[in-house]
Amino acid sequence: MARTSRRNVPFASNPLLRVKLPAYRSQLMMLLVAIAFVALGARAVWLQVFSQTFLQKQGEMRYAKTIELPASRGKILDRNGVVLASSLPARAVWAVPEEVEATPAQLAALSKLLGLSERELRRKLADEDRSFVYLKRQVDAEVAERVAALQIAGVHQQREYKRYYPQGETIAHVVGFTNVEDVGQEGIELARNPDLAGRSGSRRVIRDRLGRVIEDVEAVREPHNGRDLALSIDSKIQFLAFDALREAVRENKAKAGAAVVLDVHTGEILALANWPTYNPNQRGQLSGAQLRNRVITDTFEPGSTMKPFTIALALETGQVTPGTVIQTAPGRLTIGPNTIGDAHAYGPLTVEQIIQKSSNVGTAKIALNMPAQKMWEMYTALGLGQAPRIGFPGAVAGRVRPYRSWRPIEQATMSYGYGLSVSLLQLARAYTVFANDGELVPLSMFKVDGAPEGYRVIKTQTARAVRHMLEMAAGPGGTAPQAQISGYRVAGKTGTAHKRDGGRYVGKYVASFVGFAPASAPRVIVAVMIDEPSAGKYYGGLVSAPVFARIAGDTLRTLRVPPDAPLARLNVPAEPVKESL
Repeated sequence: MARTSRRNVPFASNPLLRVKLPAYRSQLMMLLVAIAFVALGARAVWLQVFSQTFLQKQGEMRYAKTIELPASRGKILDRNGVVLASSLPARAVWAVPEEVEATPAQLAALSKLLGLSERELRRKLADEDRSFVYLKRQVDAEVAERVAALQIAGVHQQREYKRYYPQGETIAHVVGFTNVEDVGQEGIELARNPDLAGRSGSRRVIRDRLGRVIEDVEAVREPHNGRDLALSIDSKIQFLAFDALREAVRENKAKAGAAVVLDVHTGEILALANWPTYNPNQRGQLSGAQLRNRVITDTFEPGSTMKPFTIALALETGQVTPGTVIQTAPGRLTIGPNTIGDAHAYGPLTVEQIIQKSSNVGTAKIALNMPAQKMWEMYTALGLGQAPRIGFPGAVAGRVRPYRSWRPIEQATMSYGYGLSVSLLQLARAYTVFANDGELVPLSMFKVDGAPEGYRVIKTQTARAVRHMLEMAAGPGGTAPQAQISGYRVAGKTGTAHKRDGGRYVGKYVASFVGFAPASAPRVIVAVMIDEPSAGKYYGGLVSAPVFARIAGDTLRTLRVPPDAPLARLNVPAEPVKESL
């Protein structure tokens, strides 16, 4: 057997390993690798040098956050420091939908605590593209703690405040309310929102992935709490006025009612009540009728409450004296095609008796002997036709037409309160002229120190003469003996006016009374308006005068005003003299 000889073949030149590829391919690969390294180097330079600020901001967004530090809204206080509105700590419960991880039992418990249906809660959490959603605002602290105890991932809380009104519906139209963002919407909350709101602050913090604050970095801006406000309102008198008004509206089956109490000397509004009303702590079902602050926003024809001003002007200009006799027989007065009348054919009456009996004919005859311009100037001087400047939203001006357009019949009817419109607040303020010896005092919703400077409208002797007439009107033989208060002399005037509907006077009425006490040295003015009484009585002397007596009596006793009359049992006639409509 022949031996086969082996040739030694180097490994590198093994035919099996020989690759027949062009040289440019390896060069191309080297070039691509070099380009990739250059690109990576350029990208590194771009990120670390030119994009450093941007990347730092993006990083901080993932762990650093500026949180708002809400300012506490200022308190609203009455004149004696009683809290009418304050802010309580609360929580806003919010979530990041994409991060929420909760079992069905946890969601059921959460919906119950927040007062939401499970369907509504799931709807809010359904949009995973949203990074933030409020589940419930202004949650009470106790409820918020129970929410936190559920330990639901993605559900967070932040601090805020919830407005609380301790007096509830009693003073709703004065203080108003705020919305969920703690911004005033009605009343003082709206009128003085910049003062009450304060200014929120902010802080920078570091949070972990669960949203928990793990480090407090710095204060960006410190919060400044709102300023407390002291109103002129006396909460005790406010409750007394509100309670009396509410009962009167219900007893007379009226559509609505309003009452206001003024301090004669300072012009401070001690009480302002409306019915219907609402509870500012529970505003789920509010209507326009509940929200209306009728004392300052509703106007009406004042009726016979305007007669004292006509008589005051006649006394001031020397047309008559308190004892001047005016013939009112036969109880009717024809002016062109129109006729006005009295409730009774009184015959001859003195000027004092014209106010006591509330004679339309007597008042009109006196008015027609005076220039229309003088009457218009009197009304304007009293502030009628001008919105009261009390720093309160919604105060209306009422309506007094220019005197150049008055016809004789219009001048006559305006003299006893038809053909012009006023708010109850305007009417109450006008009566400060009689109670304050001829000076009209500016009104204030806020506590004032000392008596403000008023301006004279009529002479002191004129004011005192009319004051005596008003005392007669509120006494036996007048239209409002039911306005009497045991222990105090009372002066005031009734008003009963038809309402207009579709441009015509209809069988609906506004019953009003404005008066002051004690008549010897007036301290408070009380004005009452009952809208559309429908229980059988509609005269101001029967409907509104008793409300005045209750409010004014309680107010005087609250203020500890000394009596100026015997504390005797009142002998009040069952039926007062009917006033002319």
